[in-house]
Amino acid sequence: MNVLFFLCGFIAVVFVLFISVYLIISGLPAIQEIGLVDFLFGTTWASTASEPSFGILPFILTSIYGTAGAIVLGVPVGFMTAVFLAKVAPPKLAAVVRPAVDLLAGIPSVVYGLIGMMVLVPAVREFFNLPDGASLFCAIIVLAVMILPSIISVSENALKAVPREYEEASLALGATHIETVFRVSVPAASSGIAASVVLGIGRAIGEAMAIIMVAGNVANMPGLFKSVRFLTTAVASEMAYASGLQRQALFSIALVLFLFIMLINVVLNTLLKRKKG
Repeated sequence: MNVLFFLCGFIAVVFVLFISVYLIISGLPAIQEIGLVDFLFGTTWASTASEPSFGILPFILTSIYGTAGAIVLGVPVGFMTAVFLAKVAPPKLAAVVRPAVDLLAGIPSVVYGLIGMMVLVPAVREFFNLPDGASLFCAIIVLAVMILPSIISVSENALKAVPREYEEASLALGATHIETVFRVSVPAASSGIAASVVLGIGRAIGEAMAIIMVAGNVANMPGLFKSVRFLTTAVASEMAYASGLQRQALFSIALVLFLFIMLINVVLNTLLKRKKG
């Protein structure tokens, strides 16, 4: 069994290394030709123009704003739902709500995008009197809903794993049930809750299909009610017909996205380790 576990772990590491090396080899030539500063901080993306421009700053900022907005909206809702299911809800009610949360996790991303395109985008267009409802705002709403299952499930499991003795001791000292939940159970489960947030960030950053249907897919500098393009949708929308430097630039975008996700994971893991220390 030790050999089997070692092989499984080794295979996982090999795949990560293979992806990393492939993205570096495929993405560096375009960065070298375009220039790192022009590529990362250029504000114009016109890959098919007679004089092409490959600035991805709008994509980077859009991905950052979209992910941050989804986390701001999704984390509180997901966290409070997890607390409700794990510590507050009656067993019968929790047995009804929990399958609904699991169903959210099983819905394909294209279905989220379709519902957002048919329901959310027209509603935003009419409510805010916009010429086109496809915008960063719609993308944030869709992403916030999509990250809920990950946050709820992982946070609920973390809260349920808190030893019962912790809560009993708090109750014995005179704390109410809600005080015990938020002052004892939640701090004890903080590492698991933080892990759920990391998963939510990864889901939000890496989503493409649903976003391409509700964000407008236009290479604009980000604005809440403007049509925008994310890093993921930039690759997905042009890879099918790209060639030459354009194709290499798309691989460079994938490399930037990969490094961006790795950086976020490293920073969050470092913060968690410091907190434990």
